[in-house]
Amino acid sequence: MSRIIRTEPNAILSKAVEYHGFIFTQGVVAKDLSQDINGQTKDVLAQLDAILEEHGTDNTRILQAQIWLKDIADRDALNTHWSAWLQEGLAPARACVQAVMADPRILVEIMLTTTK
Repeated sequence: MSRIIRTEPNAILSKAVEYHGFIFTQGVVAKDLSQDINGQTKDVLAQLDAILEEHGTDNTRILQAQIWLKDIADRDALNTHWSAWLQEGLAPARACVQAVMADPRILVEIMLTTTK
């Protein structure tokens, strides 16, 4: 049976799950929810970098991204940071939608599927 690695599991989720060289992250939100979309996006991307590094990979190996925005009007701001974060030519398949967030202060949430 293949080994499943769960990073920091709790009663409802794990920060990440690794299986057969694939890493599935939780939906990551900013730690400081008082920040604007620029600050929250930078915070989320930094957290994703740390999760990927913990699993021996990086943002050059992202296969798919799911992004939720509180306000789709923030898409351009998000894309500015997203594009700078990715290496040219290595963009994943992606969805970006407006959503009602679990906490109204959350402006962006990102979940990734990546590989080693």
